[in-house]
Amino acid sequence: MLVTFLAALFLPLMIGFPVSFALIFSGCCMMFTQGLFDPQIVAQQMIGGTNTFSLIAVPFFVLAGEAMNKGGISIRIVNAASALVGHIRGGLGYVAILSSIIFAGLSGSAIADTAALGGVLIPMMIADGYSKERSTGLVVCSAIIANIIPPSIGFILYGVASGTSITRLFMGGLIPGVIIGLSLMVVWFFVVRKDNLKPHSEKKTLKEMAKVMWDSILALILPIIIVVGLRMGFFTPTEAGSVAAAYALFVGIFVYKKIKFTDLFEIFCSTVRTTASVMMIVAGATVAAWAITACNLSRDIVSTFSGLNQHPVVFMLICQLIFLLFGMVMDLGPIVMIMVPVLMPLVKEFGIDPTYFGIVMIINLTFGLVTPPVGTVLYVGSGISKIGIADTVRGAWPFMLAEIVLIFLFSVFPQIILVPLNLIIG
Repeated sequence: MLVTFLAALFLPLMIGFPVSFALIFSGCCMMFTQGLFDPQIVAQQMIGGTNTFSLIAVPFFVLAGEAMNKGGISIRIVNAASALVGHIRGGLGYVAILSSIIFAGLSGSAIADTAALGGVLIPMMIADGYSKERSTGLVVCSAIIANIIPPSIGFILYGVASGTSITRLFMGGLIPGVIIGLSLMVVWFFVVRKDNLKPHSEKKTLKEMAKVMWDSILALILPIIIVVGLRMGFFTPTEAGSVAAAYALFVGIFVYKKIKFTDLFEIFCSTVRTTASVMMIVAGATVAAWAITACNLSRDIVSTFSGLNQHPVVFMLICQLIFLLFGMVMDLGPIVMIMVPVLMPLVKEFGIDPTYFGIVMIINLTFGLVTPPVGTVLYVGSGISKIGIADTVRGAWPFMLAEIVLIFLFSVFPQIILVPLNLIIG
């Protein structure tokens, strides 16, 4: 049955099928083999899969990201980060990492982060004498933090697919996201010396720094509003999305005045296109997930791994290798919706915290966004700097290596994630 599922999924993908249709096709093939096929079931699962309250957060966060890109928020984040670390040797690299950490608390999307910050920072870095390859590699590897620090669309999808608390996932992503950012700064510290890079600007006086921070304050407080609001129970993750979207639109239109009312149609259309793409993947994955359950594929996989039930770390490491391979050829959303129904029984069998498993899974699959041949973020960054994918990977490899090491550290030492999470949640 597993062979049937994988063949029915990957063969259509290889000949150019959209991911959502490949998922529906694989689900239908499994139903046929068991005599369970019914068009009514397919339609019901597609509608039911997208008819989930938590998924309403997706269009809101996408809208918030679009409004931030148009509304002048990203350039103010870069200015604030530059005021703090721009005077350090290789300062623009630290600015890129710090800006990504801040912007991660706004957009929830690595692609939005790359497009918004890369469009500003990559030309600045090249003008300062940084190589195109290194600049692009650092920006794309920093951008994936946006899928880890809340809000995160990946965590929303995992929460819907697994029934795990999205608020716990959001809170649990805070510390790993910051750890990844700090590790990139450590790697950049050594890269700077090898590439002999100079500071971007002179150190600002306290008065100049205060002026830049005041100009950026409305952009910087939104992540705090979201995190504090979720932690204190003022709103749910779905409501947090609406708060972020309303805030970004208000600031962009009435405060920074970068968004005109004539721009709203384009912003809304872009939001609808992105949301429709995500929802179609969810609908197709729900059909595949129903077929997986109905055909007892999960039970067969559980029995295959039953000998490892005393070794959850081994299971985690095997999963990370699988996720790394899948992440190289598929996008994050479909993998989450396909793999979670299959693996969740095993996660429970091994006594692994589903929140912890989901955080490590999303970190790993997010890393897939910067790995060829299907790394979406990799293509966005390369398009901005107008260099080839191979050149971008050549510039990114030290940062990619650091992120791979962290993924396996998180898998072997769950306390790195669980201890801070339990302290935050209380």
